[in-house]
Amino acid sequence: MSEEPVGGDLSRLRQLNASAVLRELRGDQPLTLTELSKRTGLSRASTEDVARDLLGRGWLAEVAPASGSVGRPARRYRFNAGAGRLLGVDIGGHKALALVTDLDGKVLNQTRITVDPEAGRRERLAAMDRCVAKALAGAGVEAGQIWSTGVATTGLVDGSGKVMLSDSLPEWSGVDLAAHVRRLVPGPVRVENDCKLAALAETWHGVARYAKDVVFLLAGLRTGAGLIIDGKLHRGFANWSGEIGALPAAGWLRAPEHLTSWLEGTAASPSAPVEFESVFIAARAGDQSAVQAIRDYVQDLAVGASALVLTLDPQLVVIGGGFSRSADVMVEPLRRELDRWCLRTPEIRVSAFADEGVALGAVRLALDEVEATIRTGLRP
Repeated sequence: MSEEPVGGDLSRLRQLNASAVLRELRGDQPLTLTELSKRTGLSRASTEDVARDLLGRGWLAEVAPASGSVGRPARRYRFNAGAGRLLGVDIGGHKALALVTDLDGKVLNQTRITVDPEAGRRERLAAMDRCVAKALAGAGVEAGQIWSTGVATTGLVDGSGKVMLSDSLPEWSGVDLAAHVRRLVPGPVRVENDCKLAALAETWHGVARYAKDVVFLLAGLRTGAGLIIDGKLHRGFANWSGEIGALPAAGWLRAPEHLTSWLEGTAASPSAPVEFESVFIAARAGDQSAVQAIRDYVQDLAVGASALVLTLDPQLVVIGGGFSRSADVMVEPLRRELDRWCLRTPEIRVSAFADEGVALGAVRLALDEVEATIRTGLRP
């Protein structure tokens, strides 16, 4: 006979039961206690206790019975996505983007502010502050109503939310983003690399929802990667996973130069994503010099991508970032290059988020923090 859980064991058991119930109720359909009991494997009494506790904490809501029901209808429960609000922020080279969402990731307001790519630390942080303030006001949400915040940034980020190294943004190395954002919103703040969070967004609400092993390629003014292994975001020992672009032989450092050269040859200024888009527009229209520039870009992109594919053997490669809007002229050349180098070419899909996926991944990071409150027994 197994021993009855006592003390801390009992508390831990309740947390695990609560997590199981919430996991089942994250779907679209409300469930009865009987249905929850069958899905979670808990007894009816335990399921009822958990539901009562989660109702009191605001995580669940009881669904009104359908009109015309005969007899006493069974009580049905749903996850209460409106119980709290989340904030996701993407601070990059050319923009600050903030999303205010409910607990299901439904966007209540989206605010974008253009940032000068040459802006220093103070100007960039000020732009982020304005962006967050406008997003909160647009959603009709006070800062104190934000349960948790996720922040995405280029560069290497440590566990405390500080940027350890950033080669692409002026004066950005050493910025303590978590501490700065806590001055704006009082809840927990987590900071992560933008490529990693873009990958997280794809497995949450994007084209990689069904895949457990994914290589996400951020294709834009900067090239990067995020890795999903066995359904989880892979960070590595020191949170440096996916940084294959640091290796010059991988080709990612020089890849955008092919597009820049084409723009310079047409007297266009490659200072923003919209100018780079003209390369893809020209290629689509049959300009052979633009077609060649994109082919050269993809060849360099494929070197690092092939190394990741050969190492991880992923089910899926996802192309995201600003250039993904023009993936129709990139996918086939990339597939041909992967066929050249890889033992098996995985499925290649294009993100539907473009450059907004990073901010959505920041929302998912914030939600991870909120869901951890269930596992620790804390209130949000």
